[in-house]
Amino acid sequence: MQARKLDKKAPEIAGDDADERRVKELIRQFRDGDQRAFSELVRRYRNQVAALAYKMVNDYDEAADIAQIVFVKMSKNIWRYDERKKFYTWLYRITVNASIDYMRKHSRHRHEPLENFHESLESVNSSNPDQYYRRRQVSRYISEVAQTLNDKQRSAFLLRDVQGCKVDDVATIMNMPEATVRWYLHRARAKIRRELRRRCPHLLTAMGIAR
Repeated sequence: MQARKLDKKAPEIAGDDADERRVKELIRQFRDGDQRAFSELVRRYRNQVAALAYKMVNDYDEAADIAQIVFVKMSKNIWRYDERKKFYTWLYRITVNASIDYMRKHSRHRHEPLENFHESLESVNSSNPDQYYRRRQVSRYISEVAQTLNDKQRSAFLLRDVQGCKVDDVATIMNMPEATVRWYLHRARAKIRRELRRRCPHLLTAMGIAR
């Protein structure tokens, strides 16, 4: 059966105060045994979780499997969640770890076509055929290089540069100091830029990026 396609754009990761309060209320209700509250939490976050899992494994069916695993883990471990922190960072940490575990279990390390890696790629005029072609080529090279990043580099790169999470939230999700996150980001970006300079310097010159 053909898998249902997921939204490949970065999901919304922050709501207003009223929305945050509603989420906390649902969590308390679920902890008290209200299964309807759990169903609403799943409804609220299933697209975000599935989209993040897809960006990790680049397969719709596997992303759906991972999403199911994530919500089972959420159900079993909801009592561990600290309400003083953002719920989505706790849930994203579960999703990232579940995706990495899944890839390790199946010995697969695939990655999305990282089209949003750099603001310069975002600003390319897609209506210009030459610019659009260059962007697609650079994105393909980025995807190839990303396959060589280790799990922590890839997670930091994905959450910060693709999902658009703030560094402090990435640190919470990855359960490490911000300085460590910045180090993994530095290593990932440096490797990608170095390989881009080696593989497609003519494209970078034409687009004015990664110099």
